[in-house]
Amino acid sequence: MNTFSPLEKTLAWSVHLFTASGLVAGFMAILAINEQEWRVAMLWLVACLIIDGVDGTFARLFNVKEVLPEIDGKTIDYVIDFATYAIIPAYFFHEAHLVNDEWNLFCTSVILLVSAVYYGKTGMVTDDMYFLGFPVLWNMVVFFLFFVFDFSSTWNIVFILIFAALHFAPIKFVYPSQASRFKKLTLFNTVVFIGSCIAILWLYPERNNWWIGSIIISTGYYAMMAIYNTWIEE
Repeated sequence: MNTFSPLEKTLAWSVHLFTASGLVAGFMAILAINEQEWRVAMLWLVACLIIDGVDGTFARLFNVKEVLPEIDGKTIDYVIDFATYAIIPAYFFHEAHLVNDEWNLFCTSVILLVSAVYYGKTGMVTDDMYFLGFPVLWNMVVFFLFFVFDFSSTWNIVFILIFAALHFAPIKFVYPSQASRFKKLTLFNTVVFIGSCIAILWLYPERNNWWIGSIIISTGYYAMMAIYNTWIEE
C-alpha cells in the first residue's frame, strides 16, 4: 500500500481546489451577466477555460489520481465544464439578446439540450484523443457572436443551429491538452487564441483588426486540423 507525505496530499488537494475554482469563476460570470457587464462576464469565462486547460497538467505532475484515489477529479471537471461551457454561456446568450425575442428561448434551449446529449455520448473523446463532433464550447461561440462579429439575428440563429448539428457530426476536433500530432504547434496556437481573446475583451468596445485577424486565423487552424484529423490522417 502506497503512503504519501502530507506535502503530497496537500498538493493533490490543491489541484482539486484549483479545478473547482473554475466554478467560482463561472459564478462570477453569472453575477457580471446580471449586471450586463458583458466584457467582465466573458473574461471570467475565459478564466474558466484557462483553468480547465492547465489543471490536468498539474494533476499529472502531482500524481493526484494516486495520492487521492477516493476523489474523482474527472467527475469534478465534467460538472464544472458543463456549467462553464454550456449553462452559463447559454445564459449569456439569452440575456444578451443576440437573436430576436421570439427565437431567444428556442436557441438557448438548443444550446442546453445538445450539450446535455453530447455529454452523454460514450464516444465523446475517441481512443486517439480527439473530440468526436464539435465539443461543448458555447462560451467561444457566444464570444465570437458578441465580441468579434456583428451578425444579424437571422445569421446568429443559423450559426447556433450549425454548431448544434456539428456536435453530432463524425468529425475529429483537436483536444489541445491531449494532442499527440503537432502538439507543440497546437499548444502554441492555443496560446495565441487565448491571448487574442483576452486582448479583444480588454480593448472592448474598441475593435482592433489585428487581434480580430489573429483570433480568426488561430480558429482557422483548429478547422484545418479537424479536416486533417478526419479525412487525411491515416
